[in-house]
Amino acid sequence: MARIEADVREVHVAVGVIARAGRVLIARRPDHAHQGGLLEFPGGKVEPGETVQAALAREIVEETGLHIPLDSLHPVIGIRHDYGDKRVFLDVWRTDQAQGEAHGREGQPIDWVSPCSLRDEDFPVANRPIIRALKLPFLLPITGSVHTGQAGVQQLYKALANLPEGNRTRLVLLRAPDMAAEDYYSLAESALEVCEAAGAGLMLHGSVAVFDDNPDAAGLHLPWREAKKLKARPVPDGVWLGVSCHDGREIDHAVAIGADYVTLGPLQQTATHPGAPALGWEKFRELVCQAPIPVFGLGGLGAADLEAVQHAGGQGVAGIRYWWPKS
Repeated sequence: MARIEADVREVHVAVGVIARAGRVLIARRPDHAHQGGLLEFPGGKVEPGETVQAALAREIVEETGLHIPLDSLHPVIGIRHDYGDKRVFLDVWRTDQAQGEAHGREGQPIDWVSPCSLRDEDFPVANRPIIRALKLPFLLPITGSVHTGQAGVQQLYKALANLPEGNRTRLVLLRAPDMAAEDYYSLAESALEVCEAAGAGLMLHGSVAVFDDNPDAAGLHLPWREAKKLKARPVPDGVWLGVSCHDGREIDHAVAIGADYVTLGPLQQTATHPGAPALGWEKFRELVCQAPIPVFGLGGLGAADLEAVQHAGGQGVAGIRYWWPKS
């Protein structure tokens, strides 16, 4: 069933991210249609009394000839957008088990493309968070207690060997809140080289000044104390911007300043913050359903919790314990 009830004034649209051999299926909208000429992910309107999965399977077979097993569909993201002349709720689901050979049964050009080649300007604005979700990894590893200097670099070398292999972009979040600023900047310079050699992008953590001093990083992750000071996106387009959030109000602010994703937690009790209140799965699911950008679950989670987080509509798991070596 749909993860959230669509407002009756909106057009509820089922959208499919259909993956095969590391590529996803993309179609071009007819010139005479709304947002004509732009690319889109296949799908269509959910009819009254129809589940989003049933609607998606129906639309996909009508448009492309592919057959979608309903139990293979998993939620990706829900996006509400007002185009001015039209309001839509994009209810996005993914599958890698589509059966058959795809062809444009309605005369539309279709193609299998690599997610890394997708460009915002080629899609309707409402589709752009889907592109973020496709390019982001499912696991966002965060550094634990990290040493300064060469010892910290060696920790990172060791930890990177624990990262899972895969065809998704790999990112590492260098978090060291207790480290002096000059030590963090020095470590970040070395960490950039280490991560690049390992095929991973380095996300910096802290204030905007941290990124300004290391502009070659893959992006910046803002703790809430820094994000709440901002009124606009502080880094260029083309690099990642993440924000640590704990409730819906904070997620709304992250969206307003142009964040590409958020971490949300703590979802469960953690050993490092034993007294901190946990969101729990029900509240996590509710907040994810309302978020128009990808959400990583954080707090008390490991790689084994990835499926549960994704069933709740989350992008994946952010965490320390599953990859960072103990000191």
